[in-house]
Amino acid sequence: MAPAPRPVASLRFLLGDQLGRDVTCLEDADPARDVVLMVEAADEATYARHHKKKLVLVLAAMRAFADELRAEGWRVEYLRLDDEAPVASLSDGLARAVERMRPARIVATEAGEWRVLAAQRAWAEAFDIPVELRADDRFICSKAEFAAWAEGRNQLRMEFFYRDMRRRTGLLMDGDKPVGGRWNFDAENRKPAKGDLFMPRPPRFAPDAVVRDVMDLVARRFPDAFGELEGFGFAVRRADAEAAADYFFDTALAKFGDFQDAMLAGESFLYHAVLSPYINLGLLDPLDLCRRAEAAFRQGRAPLNAVEGFIRQILGWREFVRGIYWLEGPDYVRRNDLGADQPLPWFYWTGETDMACLRQVIGQTRREAYAHHIQRLMVTGNFALILGVDPHAVHEWYLGVYADAFEWVEAPNTIGMSQFADGGRLGSKPYASSGAYINRMSDYCGGCRFDVKARVGPNACPFNYLYWDFLARRRERFARNPRMTQMYATYDRFDDAMRDAIRAEAEGLRRRLADAGG
Repeated sequence: MAPAPRPVASLRFLLGDQLGRDVTCLEDADPARDVVLMVEAADEATYARHHKKKLVLVLAAMRAFADELRAEGWRVEYLRLDDEAPVASLSDGLARAVERMRPARIVATEAGEWRVLAAQRAWAEAFDIPVELRADDRFICSKAEFAAWAEGRNQLRMEFFYRDMRRRTGLLMDGDKPVGGRWNFDAENRKPAKGDLFMPRPPRFAPDAVVRDVMDLVARRFPDAFGELEGFGFAVRRADAEAAADYFFDTALAKFGDFQDAMLAGESFLYHAVLSPYINLGLLDPLDLCRRAEAAFRQGRAPLNAVEGFIRQILGWREFVRGIYWLEGPDYVRRNDLGADQPLPWFYWTGETDMACLRQVIGQTRREAYAHHIQRLMVTGNFALILGVDPHAVHEWYLGVYADAFEWVEAPNTIGMSQFADGGRLGSKPYASSGAYINRMSDYCGGCRFDVKARVGPNACPFNYLYWDFLARRRERFARNPRMTQMYATYDRFDDAMRDAIRAEAEGLRRRLADAGG
């Protein structure tokens, strides 16, 4: 006779971006009495048009972590998309587990998105058993701490938040002063790059049996998903993610600062860390990475501008946008302060455009499920902004196509910083530019059929006339912004013929793209 199943004291529900032993729902768990529940739900795989490589990364990392827990002696209930009867949603998966195991209670760590948190908050009533939702303490600044910092401020600016976080953590501080006498070395981090045969490449990890199984699943179940599956090389285990971090600190950090804004055709990564997918899944500790970067500076292995820039992206920007996301509420993703309503251009899905910069970045995105922050902000984001694309459509695109995109980090970066759709809650000015910026920071324009120096005409770079048209259309909104007065002064020197041509070409492009389905 088979032994009776052990009674389950608590069901510990672990989400797909909570892949660490330091997650609060596991803190006091007892492997002898508790069960860890992990669910691959159809809704989670389809609520956005996820990149094939993103699907593989998340699902394979979940399966690998479940295997690690089992090897440590944990009892893991794991529901897979390729089970005979896959579940539709996380709540459906929980219902199935509760019915089968009859746990005394459910313990979970709060989800990182409003959508999933709402489902979690309904579990106690739905299942009529105690549900304990614990705060996610893997971030350096809690929701409550950010709300306290933001209270009473008319404008929320990352720079001031970042300084407070430096003081609080002691990172790159000499007593109460910043190391080097300055908080921010961003002005030194804007150098264009040139191709280098010795440029480091982030390590790729050969797919093992777990990854290959998931790749087969994604190929079968999501054949029409965005992006390319071939060449998958992300780490799906903590040890490999740590190896990727070691490689960055050893080979790329020293030049990261100088070239963090640079873009090169055929170079997807330059000196970027490409660690954000692992941090956001829970495979790497963000504060530990900041401390390791600081150690590299203190030991003379990396210059201050590189280390400060790296730490600012994590300690400053990552924590700041997460605070904004929870502070602003679930309707944040629908903000549209500028009333933009143009459909997303169809070539954002295909990369088939004569504009070399967009072709490069979207093509890279299709291949790698990755683009660095300037490619996202000043190429794809900038074009959508000055074209006048509905910001929610832009948000949905970014949420799906990048391996590191979870709504808490992606939405503020898109709605707030990239599209200025939150009315300046996050940023002090829109990140709009003509083709001149892209030409200065990349080699994209040299291979483009459009003339980056022409404002109007059949060969003019579309970024140019769209940019000046954006300023003209939004004059009432931005003319008094002190960071934009110089641009308006330049526009005012154009004669009427130039202004009419700019408006006509911008309107013509918007109409053609809309007629083509976006």
